[in-house]
Amino acid sequence: MNTSVSPLASKINNVFIHVSDLRKSAEWYSDLLGIPFHHDKVSSPVYNIPVSSETGLTLDDHTFDPDFKFNPAEHVLFNFYSKDVDEAYRFVKSKGGIVVKEIERIGDFAYFNFKDLDGNVLMICNG
Repeated sequence: MNTSVSPLASKINNVFIHVSDLRKSAEWYSDLLGIPFHHDKVSSPVYNIPVSSETGLTLDDHTFDPDFKFNPAEHVLFNFYSKDVDEAYRFVKSKGGIVVKEIERIGDFAYFNFKDLDGNVLMICNG
């Protein structure tokens, strides 16, 4: 095994979600996460969702990339944490999220998958 020192940090720095309508998606994600939405701060091609962790969340509409072809991610991109998956499930549905995998429980662990406004698949889990 190679034990050389890597110039990379062993952490995820940022997650990008490709979207078709930056302003609409920025507002939806802000509402989903219960954070203030400042429409005047949305400026194409990207919008950084203010999150409370080291890993950032960026919405990207690729305005400056004319060759980009949008295809929603059909597999889970990442998961949001919630201590109450049942409450999160009801909340996501009330915000227009389309559930694509119902709540699955494995012991104390529970999760479900849903689609955002563009059809990207995301997960919410409690662990």
